[in-house]
Amino acid sequence: MVRAVAGGRNDGSVLDTAVKAGTRHFVAQRVTAILLVFLGLWFAWSIIGLDVLVHGVVVAFVAEPLNVFLLTVLTLTLAYHSYLGVQVVIEDYVHAKGIKVASLLASRLAHVLIAIALTYSIFKIGLDT
Repeated sequence: MVRAVAGGRNDGSVLDTAVKAGTRHFVAQRVTAILLVFLGLWFAWSIIGLDVLVHGVVVAFVAEPLNVFLLTVLTLTLAYHSYLGVQVVIEDYVHAKGIKVASLLASRLAHVLIAIALTYSIFKIGLDT
């Protein structure tokens, strides 16, 4: 049941919680999108700036400490932004409750595993060279 207190503010009811969660989700999508613009431009500029795209040159690029940090931030931001987008699609277009819950859990697991694998790969290259 949705209750409102004097002044039109919600008192912590289900509606109030859903509105806050929706706002957090909206803001998170926008913030990650802005971060991805800058990180994507940095990444594209860096790759274009390499002399040749051969294994040794790319490994040397990834092994630089600043690049390890920025690639990790890019990877984690991209995985989180993707997760948020897929979550919206599942919530909007999957109507069977069981399938929706299973899809949301599978999406979260897949995004976490991808983020872990990519972060591990970046650090492995960064620390081994």
